[in-house]
Amino acid sequence: MSKKNIAILTVVLAILIDQISKIYVKTHFFLGEDYVVFADWFKIHFTENNGMAWGFEFGGKAGKLFLTLFRICAVGGIVYWLWQTIKAKTHNAVVIAISLILSGAIGNIIDSVFYGVIFDSSRGQLATLFADKPYGELFYGKVVDMLYFPMYEGESFTFFNAIFNGADSWITIGVIILFLFHKQAFPKEEKKAVANERTSEEE
Repeated sequence: MSKKNIAILTVVLAILIDQISKIYVKTHFFLGEDYVVFADWFKIHFTENNGMAWGFEFGGKAGKLFLTLFRICAVGGIVYWLWQTIKAKTHNAVVIAISLILSGAIGNIIDSVFYGVIFDSSRGQLATLFADKPYGELFYGKVVDMLYFPMYEGESFTFFNAIFNGADSWITIGVIILFLFHKQAFPKEEKKAVANERTSEEE
């Protein structure tokens, strides 16, 4: 399979998994509801994120719009990076890594741009897809999060209390793969570092 097809297949599958899981949770869970998957350390906990990762918010509606537009611009940069990587015939692992990062970015953009106009509210009810009375506006949707791994829950402390989604997972996995294959991902930087070391030794 060509590197281009590997990238396309990775992006399509990753976005489908992300969106199917979000739509399922959105239409089958009340906001704040959770479901224990394995013991108490892996739960599906439905929450929504208005802003950046970890629930951070800034600037109200203007901040939300800026964040969404910034993400769209970032996707353009990642697409160019992926295209250059494919042209350079870089290792397949690097192509998959960048494709996963791209998929994650697109997945959360879909929520932010469209969810506000295709879903109604999940507060106190199950949301309806393509609702007559959506909860928001175009570009002002909320990102759906549901993956929760509370390894330890005490009275005043929870170890790893982040709640995230498939798109966030793809970005994290992609970054980890890039770290493992950094020599293949950034060969020019590696060569420059070697050249600089040799120059320093000669001096």
